[in-house]
Amino acid sequence: MTGSSCLHGPQLGPQTSRITGTPERSTSASKFLSSTCTGIFLEAPKILERNPMGRSRSGPRARKRPRCGHDGVARRPAARQKTPHSPMSREPVLTRPFLLAATANLLHGMAIFSFLHLPGFVEELGATPAVVGIVFGTLSGAAIVVRPFAGRIMDTAGRRIVALAAGAVHVVACLLYLTVHEVGPWIFVVRCIHGFAQGALFSVLFTYAADVVPASRRSEGIGYFGIAGILPMALGGLMGDFVLAHADYPTLFVVCAGVALVALLITVPLPEPERERDTEPRGFFAALGQADLVPIWVVGSFFSLALAGIFTFLKNFLAQEDFGSTGLFFASYSATTIALRAGLGWLPDRVGPLKVFYPSMVAFSGASIALSLAQGVPGLAMAGALAGCGHGFVFPILSTLVVERANPADRGSAISLFTAVFDVGLFLGGPVLGWVAGPTGDYRFMYLVGATLPIVGLTIFHLWDPRVRPAPEREAASLDR
Repeated sequence: MTGSSCLHGPQLGPQTSRITGTPERSTSASKFLSSTCTGIFLEAPKILERNPMGRSRSGPRARKRPRCGHDGVARRPAARQKTPHSPMSREPVLTRPFLLAATANLLHGMAIFSFLHLPGFVEELGATPAVVGIVFGTLSGAAIVVRPFAGRIMDTAGRRIVALAAGAVHVVACLLYLTVHEVGPWIFVVRCIHGFAQGALFSVLFTYAADVVPASRRSEGIGYFGIAGILPMALGGLMGDFVLAHADYPTLFVVCAGVALVALLITVPLPEPERERDTEPRGFFAALGQADLVPIWVVGSFFSLALAGIFTFLKNFLAQEDFGSTGLFFASYSATTIALRAGLGWLPDRVGPLKVFYPSMVAFSGASIALSLAQGVPGLAMAGALAGCGHGFVFPILSTLVVERANPADRGSAISLFTAVFDVGLFLGGPVLGWVAGPTGDYRFMYLVGATLPIVGLTIFHLWDPRVRPAPEREAASLDR
């Protein structure tokens, strides 16, 4: 087809003979119809190839014409570009470094959560309940103290060296319990060493996951990584139950050291992730005072205070009310969290994190209300499911906001601070809500008060965050409305 016909389509007036090249004029209806049909027959396949449905995308009345090059030859239209959310265009999350870090996190977590049985060991040494509580809480205090230093080292020396060093200390700490034979200063030293390892490990592995997850799927990826942090709550306790049913506490400490050693070996092949280093790291306290991060610290504190109320007093509440079990609650809690992150982990990245964050905070508040009203197993299971709905999205969304707002050079410090905020909330939430319950142990009233904490934190965040939110987030929020 010539350039003229390409630009103007088939000519239905006077035709030129394809054989002789001489003009010929139709003198009868039959010749006119014959030439017309011949033109349509020859051109129709090419037209249909360019527009199979026979209509233009620009409107029902617009005539679609083939695209031609400078030489007049028709060109096939370029393939349509993949949309950002097309499955084929999505960057992979489950890469080798991500899976290695998640597996190491799972195994380290199993070793640490097996020490939920430590109060029984301390009681066997003759400690009072008050001393048991102090020994148990020492680990959290040490973890809080070490996080600023771990974050600074991550931002200057790299993630891998912190992961390896903290993993090695974790193995040694588990074995050091074999040297504890009485309740004295040494057990507190061992707990501090164990807390240093735990605080550094979870900060660095979490930061590593945030580094290797694609930015376009960060909430989804962090949610997946969080599954490896929730599973040890159940698996570690079960491992401890099994070991103690067939052996003793020293055997449990050796088993935990073995699991931690496997986690350390898995960490060895981790490559150092690529990091943006446009500026020099400013450190932990610079992240603490960064204007657009402060609302996250505040809402995270209120969330963790409410979380502490559920974790600390659930066993006492159920013993007082004489129904259900902590295992049932946490089974519902964990199953819902894992199901949400595995099945709907993409939702915050797709619709916007704040659109999912607000209802998730309300759901977590509803979990405390459900506990205060629960009269049996169904109510307890419902409370666990609501808590899982809230936690399943709140933690990865807040984590993503921290990663995206923090100076890339300070990412390790910012994430260490974020995890420290949760540690502080869990550390203070027990005494504060215990005071609310009072000496009579009015846990139903305490859970009602605890239900207000996420709402108060959410209200402060809602009023404060828009004033300091980075410009790209403000523009995205305005487009979503």
